Amino acid sequence: MKILFVGDIVGRPGRKLLKDHLSAVQGEHDVDYTIVNVENAAGGYGITPSLAEEILAYGVDVMTTGNHIWDKREVFDYLNREPRLLRPGNYPKGAPGSFVHIGESRTGTPVAVMNLQGRVFMPLTDCPFRLAEKEVQRIARETRVIVIDFHAEATSEKMALGWFLDGRISAIIGTHTHIPTADWRVLPKGTAYISDVGMTGPYDSIIGMEVEGSLSRFLTGLANRMEVASDNARFSAVLLDIDESTGLARSIRRIER
Repeated sequence: MKILFVGDIVGRPGRKLLKDHLSAVQGEHDVDYTIVNVENAAGGYGITPSLAEEILAYGVDVMTTGNHIWDKREVFDYLNREPRLLRPGNYPKGAPGSFVHIGESRTGTPVAVMNLQGRVFMPLTDCPFRLAEKEVQRIARETRVIVIDFHAEATSEKMALGWFLDGRISAIIGTHTHIPTADWRVLPKGTAYISDVGMTGPYDSIIGMEVEGSLSRFLTGLANRMEVASDNARFSAVLLDIDESTGLARSIRRIER
């Protein structure tokens, strides 16, 4: 089974890249299931219901997010209505939406996607390790194919979760930092891993935002509003080859356009 995971969509440039390239990438690599992180899709800050519908229409099976999911209040009710839009699961009980979705691949195989958020240098959340362990045990009764989007700041925390769950899930894909890392691999027990898949958006920027506005924050200490950049837009993703009988990964490779 081939699963495509597309890195953080940043603003209009990222959405255009997804629209222009997704179908071709899916066809070229015979993709069976597509996951896209959309937490920066609306001007770099969150996602709206209309944009979520637009992205699903491109041929996306499930959308993951992160800490910016709460930036657009109009998405709160939508999270409860649309199970294909996930939010990190380790927020306090009562937060809208769900963090696990079990869909069906093109070949009819159930695919589980889980969304978690890190705690190091991030907003306070519950322990992602214990939550993941409990949920993986539950989900494994329904499918062996389990992919986790771990939206986290610290590489060490991402790697720790990878080793913690190695052999129990198909893949852990790191998101949030928008910088693609060179550590994609299949861990010894069969879980595919990458610390950060990178963003789908403008790379002549500071993690997707205009250089001048972002740089000003470091020079002045003032929290001015940042705007999405536009130049050197790139499509960043990883392609997973998963053994459907075991749920373990045969390979992981980066795709960039």
